[in-house]
Amino acid sequence: MFGLTLLSHQIGGFLGAWFGGLAIQHSGNLLWVWYVDIALAAVAAIVNLLIKEEKLVKA
Repeated sequence: MFGLTLLSHQIGGFLGAWFGGLAIQHSGNLLWVWYVDIALAAVAAIVNLLIKEEKLVKA
């Protein structure tokens, strides 16, 4: 699970930088990139809130 998390984080970092470069190249500003970033962060927060964790039992 840790490896998958690390891999997806690296891919997200690459895509964020790449799309940021495309935004600057095509529109000259990063405003819409911030809006997409906010939306993705909200989706990630909601997905994490839906995770049900089991309670730990002391042995």
